[in-house]
Amino acid sequence: MAQLAAFLRGINVGGHRRISMADLRKLLEDAGYAGVRTHLQSGNVVLSSKESPAKVAGAIQQLIETGLGMDVKVVVRTGAELRAVVAENPLAGVATNPKAHLVLFLSAKPSAAALRELAEQDFAPDRFEARGREIYVWCPDGMRDSRLVKSITEKRLGVTITNRNWNTVTKMLEMVQAAD
Repeated sequence: MAQLAAFLRGINVGGHRRISMADLRKLLEDAGYAGVRTHLQSGNVVLSSKESPAKVAGAIQQLIETGLGMDVKVVVRTGAELRAVVAENPLAGVATNPKAHLVLFLSAKPSAAALRELAEQDFAPDRFEARGREIYVWCPDGMRDSRLVKSITEKRLGVTITNRNWNTVTKMLEMVQAAD
């Protein structure tokens, strides 16, 4: 069984789309997933499965829809993929505040044209680097008012996007590695 990290999009933000982590863990355990653990209240789950990440993402989405009545998109990475996300961080020498350093996890690789369009804009002091199905973002002044963060949309890229700050990304990696 492989260790997987699942990132739920847009739950428990501003009092909307509330899902208790205890309910989520029970839902996933009842569906047969092993070693289900959550981190924070924002929909970060580590679990074990023999299924592919794409199949697990779809299954979790369906379980939440039928079990909790919510349409929640899910992006899943293997433990090896999450290790690579951390090890290959292109902003490691630049991003000094882990709360302002984000990883945007994408459901698929965005088009080169969409990324070029973003790269042609000046978002200084914010920066981004796209690597496969992740976009690394550095917002030294914070993400709330970041024009860059507001410009990287699902509509523009044509994929599901969910973001986590660097603290959460590294904590999820620790949880995956502890379960190996």
